[in-house]
Amino acid sequence: MKTPQSAPKTGMILAAGEGRRMRPITETIPKPMTAIAGRPLIDYALDRMEEAGIETVVVNSWWKAEVLEAHLAQRETPRIEISREEELLDTGGGVKRALPHFGDTPFIVANGDSLWLNSLSPALERLANLWDDAAMDALLMLFPTHGALGYRGTGDFFAQPGTSIRRRKEQEVVPFAYMGVQMLHPRLFEGAPDGPFSLNLLYNKAAEAGRLHGMVHDGMWYHVSTPEDIPATEDAFLAGHTLKMV
Repeated sequence: MKTPQSAPKTGMILAAGEGRRMRPITETIPKPMTAIAGRPLIDYALDRMEEAGIETVVVNSWWKAEVLEAHLAQRETPRIEISREEELLDTGGGVKRALPHFGDTPFIVANGDSLWLNSLSPALERLANLWDDAAMDALLMLFPTHGALGYRGTGDFFAQPGTSIRRRKEQEVVPFAYMGVQMLHPRLFEGAPDGPFSLNLLYNKAAEAGRLHGMVHDGMWYHVSTPEDIPATEDAFLAGHTLKMV
C-alpha cells in the first residue's frame, strides 16, 4: 500500500541558464525575469510553490545573477536561499549542489521559466499526493503536446498505465512533453558526477530501475521559449485566468 506523502517544505527553482533562445531580452536579464502580463516568470513559479506550502525555495543563479538576486531580495515569502554557481552546472549539477538544503526527503524542482495554471487543485499538491516513496525516485509533470501553446518539439514521454512513463526513442514522436516541474528524492543523485551534467542522465538511470514516473497536468501550461512567444502567451494566460474565475 502506498504510504501518504506529506507536502515538501523545501523546493528549488532552476534559474541559472543563459536563455539564448530568448535573446535579445536575455542580454540584460536572466530568462526567468522575462515578464508575462507584467510580472517576471519566476514570480509565478514562486507563487505556485508558496500556495503548496513550500516554506523555503533554493534558487540557483549564474547568468546575470545580480539582477535576479536583487529582484528576489524584495520577496518575503517563501524564504529564498541563493545558490550562486561559479560555473554553469546545468540542471543536474545545479540541483546536486543544492542537495544539503533538502535533507533526505523528496523536494519539488521547477524551471524558472515554467508557467502554468492549476485546475481544481494545485498541481504541486497533486504531485506530492501522487508521490510513492517505495516506487519513485523522480515524478515529472507532463502535458499533452497537442495542447501546449508555443511548444514545437516532438514530445518527451509516453504515458503508460498508472504513473509509469517511457522516454521518447530517437525518431519517435510522443504525446507528452515534460513541463519543467518535478518531484525528486535525494537518493536519485547517488553516484552522480561532479560538475555540470543534465538531469536527463538521472532520468535514464531512474527509468532503467523502473523508478521514473509521471503525472499529466490537468490545468494549462505555456511554453515560453522565444520573444515571439510572449504576446500569444500573455493573451492565453490572461484568458485562462478569466476562465478560471467565471
